[in-house]
Amino acid sequence: MKFAAIDIGSNAARLQISSVLDNEGMISFKRVEYVRFALRLGHDVFTDGTISPESEVRIFKLMHAYKLLMDLHEVQDYSICATSAMREASNSSEIITRVHKILDMKIHLIDGTREAELINDVVVKSLNPKKNYLHIDVGGGSTELNFYKNQEKFATKSFKIGSVRLLEGKEKAGDWEKMQNWISQQKSEIKGPVYAVGTGGNISKLYNLSTQVDEHKTMDFTELKRISEFVGSFTYEERVNKLRLNTDRADVIVPAASIYLTAMELAGCETIFVPDLGLKDGIIQMLHERMQARRRANT
Repeated sequence: MKFAAIDIGSNAARLQISSVLDNEGMISFKRVEYVRFALRLGHDVFTDGTISPESEVRIFKLMHAYKLLMDLHEVQDYSICATSAMREASNSSEIITRVHKILDMKIHLIDGTREAELINDVVVKSLNPKKNYLHIDVGGGSTELNFYKNQEKFATKSFKIGSVRLLEGKEKAGDWEKMQNWISQQKSEIKGPVYAVGTGGNISKLYNLSTQVDEHKTMDFTELKRISEFVGSFTYEERVNKLRLNTDRADVIVPAASIYLTAMELAGCETIFVPDLGLKDGIIQMLHERMQARRRANT
């Protein structure tokens, strides 16, 4: 049995197809297909407030390609979720309607809270119940922050600070101060150290560039800062040709790193755990749980 998740972000649109593994009642998911394409919707939306005709054509072509891949894999169920850029685009509803009418694919616009919920549902299983955590999920258009005590989320907030938005210089005055005040307020409710959890493509790439890679999937604040400065010392062309970064990753990775570093510093986090999980994993888990609920209702 296979499920598929399509995540239409501000920078890229991702398709992940995973099969369900049942080991004597222990359910897990194995990734069997993953495709990422740089739509760069945030460039349009954060500048002009709308998705350009050229970008709309790319959306149609990409959704059609993803549909064919899902058909080939004989996917049981799938869901498409769009986040910050499409949420803010003035013409997103028209595009969603046309995609549904022509391709019979329904795109769901989800807000920052729902996005955080889906990601948290998979991330929380990897957390140590004896530790306090600040979960930092940096996307192209927004950053979702979540505080955990005893593996229980007690505070969540979405901020319009993202890697593409920073790259385009479209963050609003006061957004950083709002983040600072919110983190300070929530941290006052916690006794003891706070550890960071980082999700998103950029933190995974930064971790892979680290010399601290190990089975614990953690890295120090100082190491993350060192990597950010190291990458930032290269030109865009050098990041692509020497560091072998994707063209749509090479320009946003340093702005993304600044968000992780700022949030960690504000919360006093000395280390960051990078589980390599994201919205697509949360969507697949949600689809499986939905199927299980339907089965129980029919028995």
